[in-house]
Amino acid sequence: MYPSPLSVADPPGRQAIVRHTGGRAGRRRLISLTPLVDVVFILLVFFMLASSFVDWRAIDLTVPTMPTAGTATEPPWLVDIGPDGLRLAGEPVSSGVLAARVNDRLTVAPDQRVLVRPASGVPLQDAVDVLGTLATAGVRRMSLIEPVEP
Repeated sequence: MYPSPLSVADPPGRQAIVRHTGGRAGRRRLISLTPLVDVVFILLVFFMLASSFVDWRAIDLTVPTMPTAGTATEPPWLVDIGPDGLRLAGEPVSSGVLAARVNDRLTVAPDQRVLVRPASGVPLQDAVDVLGTLATAGVRRMSLIEPVEP
């Protein structure tokens, strides 16, 4: 804390001086806007540098529904996204091989369903990249399912 301008150790004449100089009547101080402009400029520069200039786009996902009892469908393919890479039905694959295999499968079964399951700790961008690869390959039925714990 700051000491009081009037303390017990001050001489008696000091009280009169402080009170006299403290009350400047009739004269107002002008407030400078320069510090305000500086702060606003610094905030503007900060938010310009902190913002992301990525082209955002949406990917349509269908919510899984319970199939009816009489419907016989192909079992879905499972794409696992792990820290070590991609796995299609348990086999390690690269992104290009994934697109080629899915494209080949879609010629036989155009309504093939693909489940994408990221592992815990995998960046979200990796999952978005896989969903984009599948959409580019022509998959219409894909779902993002809950991550597994390692």
